[in-house]
Amino acid sequence: MPTADGSNGSTGTSQSLERGLAILSSFNSDRPLIGVSELSRDLELSRSTTHRYIATLAQLGYLQQDPDSKRYRLGPRVLDLGFSAINSMDLREISAPYLRELSDETGYTVNLAILDGIDVVYIERCRTARPGQRDIDLNLHVGARLPAYCTAMGKAILAFVPEARLDELIDRIEFAPRGPNTLTSPAAFREELARIRESGIAVNDEELAYGLRSIAAPIHSHADEVVAALNLAVHRTMVAMDELIAHYGPAVSRTARDISLGMGHRLAPA
Repeated sequence: MPTADGSNGSTGTSQSLERGLAILSSFNSDRPLIGVSELSRDLELSRSTTHRYIATLAQLGYLQQDPDSKRYRLGPRVLDLGFSAINSMDLREISAPYLRELSDETGYTVNLAILDGIDVVYIERCRTARPGQRDIDLNLHVGARLPAYCTAMGKAILAFVPEARLDELIDRIEFAPRGPNTLTSPAAFREELARIRESGIAVNDEELAYGLRSIAAPIHSHADEVVAALNLAVHRTMVAMDELIAHYGPAVSRTARDISLGMGHRLAPA
């Protein structure tokens, strides 16, 4: 039984806090807008109790009500928390100097992203002022999300996801065309991931948007899990795809390896 202050006497945890976090966790890219009745059913709470929690979260800025549908979406305070988490991540801190070095060495924009469901989330960017680079920026920023299936970084991570989990993720992906060369067949996508596992390099040849090319490599943790990926992005007029892979692939792989070592990963003996 919860005590008068809302805590769970048997475990010492706060039931009110658990419920509030459960409400926030109900929102994702597939369900950006949720109504009170839906949340009530999800949490198995009465509508009045659910509304009370929602009103509190909205007052604090963690939820916002859509004026047209009267349903709720995540508010700006959640974004603040997300950025705080990103800024405190060891991965971002360890990666930053390596990403800058790669960008300075090549003259191209370099990005770092993690996987969140079927999306990638950008956690670091090293942009350049090179002519033509702005044409492929796509208004991206730290915290931006893109579909993983049509990005080099997304494919670089998904290629190393355990098979059972990969099956679940592929089932959730809507393979819609985003650029001239988007892979829209799950079978073709699986073949592409197999190639990435062999080569260690993922490519995006105008799969996300017209004119955008990039190559990416996975980053491993101390537990040998792929936790992120970095990419080098160019406009199609800057360099041919074959040249991009041949000339810059080794530098991208080297940078991913250096960051992985910084994360505690140890390479298998040759």
